This record gives sequence, structure tokens and C-alpha cells, in this order.
Amino acid sequence: MREALFDILAAQLTLEGAKVLDLYAGTGALGLEAISRGATSATLVESSRSALAAIRANVEALRLETQVRVLAVAVERSGSVLSAGAPFDIVFADPPYALVASGAVARAIGDLVRERVLARDGLLVLEHGKGEDSPIIAGLSLSKARRYGDTMLAFYGSANLT
Repeated sequence: MREALFDILAAQLTLEGAKVLDLYAGTGALGLEAISRGATSATLVESSRSALAAIRANVEALRLETQVRVLAVAVERSGSVLSAGAPFDIVFADPPYALVASGAVARAIGDLVRERVLARDGLLVLEHGKGEDSPIIAGLSLSKARRYGDTMLAFYGSANLT
């Protein structure tokens, strides 16, 4: 699925020079892949201690310490910290699917959009379960959704923000 995601991105934008944000980063695979494809920097947000250990090991193994910033914080509490490095050109979000179903992800990302964490012409890619509709996120409009097995990839762009 990751290869399909980056093929879709390559068809509509360039990663060269992009600032990437990886929310609910897990091992950091999406943010690190973006760097390998030309992104200038990646900020990885994760709150799980075991995932943070994996991220740090991956960043060190790939020698990307100067390009990657790791934030050990819940996405819901990351806004003020992220605002300092904003805006981001591409935002990846791979949350636990239960957080999508509960509406927590839409609220957290909506808050980040209001804080202008996503660039005006930026792109959000949200992963969620195939049995759920792609959530409505304040300040963003859904441009397309693609199914890959049990997973959906939803692509959002900035709505008409003033």
C-alpha cells in the first residue's frame, strides 16, 4: 500500500523540497519514505513509547537526524509545537482506526488546520478502515478516496480558508 500511496502522490505533486508531517507516525515509515523521495524534512508525531523507540532507531540507522524531528506527544496536544514549524506541504495520518470512528481524528486534525499547520495548497492523506466513510474534517475537502484491501486512503486539500 505504501508504494501505491507514493505512486499516487508522484502523479499529482513533487516531494522534492517538501516539508512533511507524519501524524500517528508508528515507525515513521511514511515520513522517512517521503525523505527518501526528496522531501526536505519530516516531523513525526507519536505518543507510544515503543513506537518512539522504533522511530528513533530508524532515524539513526538511516542517518537522518538533521532532517527528521520526532515529537513525543499525542496528536491532540501537538498544535502549539507544530505551529512553530508550520506550514507543512504534506501531512500523513495513520491513526488507530477506532479514533477515526469516534471522530477524535477529525477533531484533532481540524484543530491543526485551524492553526494553519497544513500549507494552503497542502495535502492530507488519511488512512482508515474500509468499512468507514472518510471523515469530514473542518477546513479540508475530500478530493478522493482509494481502497487497498482492508484500508482506505483519503486525500484532502485545503478548503476555502480565509
